[in-house]
Amino acid sequence: MKPFGYQRPATVEAAVEAFAATPGARYLAGGTNLMDLMKHGVETPAVLVDVSRLPLDAVEELPDGGVRAGATVRNSDLAAHPLVHDRFPVLSQALLAGASGQLRNMATTGGNLLQRTRCGYFQDTSAACNKREPGSGCAARDGVHRDHAVLGHSERCVATHPSDMAVALAALDAVVELYGPEGARTVPVAEFHRLPGEHPERDTVIRPGELITAVTVPGTAAGRPSAYRKARDRASYAFALASVAAVLDTDEDGTVRAVGLAFGGLAHRPWRARLAETALLGQRLTEEAVARAVDAELALAEPLRDNGFKVPLARNLAVHTLSGLAPARSPQRL
Repeated sequence: MKPFGYQRPATVEAAVEAFAATPGARYLAGGTNLMDLMKHGVETPAVLVDVSRLPLDAVEELPDGGVRAGATVRNSDLAAHPLVHDRFPVLSQALLAGASGQLRNMATTGGNLLQRTRCGYFQDTSAACNKREPGSGCAARDGVHRDHAVLGHSERCVATHPSDMAVALAALDAVVELYGPEGARTVPVAEFHRLPGEHPERDTVIRPGELITAVTVPGTAAGRPSAYRKARDRASYAFALASVAAVLDTDEDGTVRAVGLAFGGLAHRPWRARLAETALLGQRLTEEAVARAVDAELALAEPLRDNGFKVPLARNLAVHTLSGLAPARSPQRL
């Protein structure tokens, strides 16, 4: 590991100033991803700006019934918080589906959003990877890519984003709060991560020096039926081959009034299924209607040589999850 500097500022403003003062700085919170990348030589920061003790560790109820989670709230604490567990079960389920209990006790809300791909070629400094070294090529395209993207990828990168939490937040219309040299701003979670295009090294739309300060989940989805489902190679401690987060609002007869649907494990970012959502609005929530809507979304998929199985896998996950959220129908009277 290469030598690096270390600073622990006392305020958000001081953290942003410290970051701006040193080219090659990195923010450090839980460190569950950054430390691994430093050990592999993928990340070589000049200085670590420790934000773990900033006053960003509160979970607050909002006037509209939503929740605001500070950037340094631990994943385990957020999953177990009554406001999240009771009002937004999809978020609690997604958090508990990620990593191990020990890692969830360290990982933070902001760090979870900023974790980098687990593509083996990205983490292997001897391999070609445009995300790690722009212009070097993408070894995954013709290599081992069973776990890689089927949606939104480019010739330069076929990596997937590993977060479970971000998929649920995208379906919930959550918003990321940022603070940087130009002040405060917000970005919807569904627009926070980028597709690779010509610049796969840019994971997000975050500007230089900006720090995530919180994530806000609006109260519009509070109490609505929701669920997160994840398919993986083993029962625990594995990243998603495909996952789905669904939030549903229906009339008593099962007609869809509002729906949030997002996929994980399929793209460079959580994939908000806008086509499927539009197709479901005003429809009775039957398996057939869900299947048609999801098929329209997944028609955009461009599988690679060895990962075409992800398309039917994601389809079945979405149909099963959304159908399971449909209101129970009263038996007909004789």
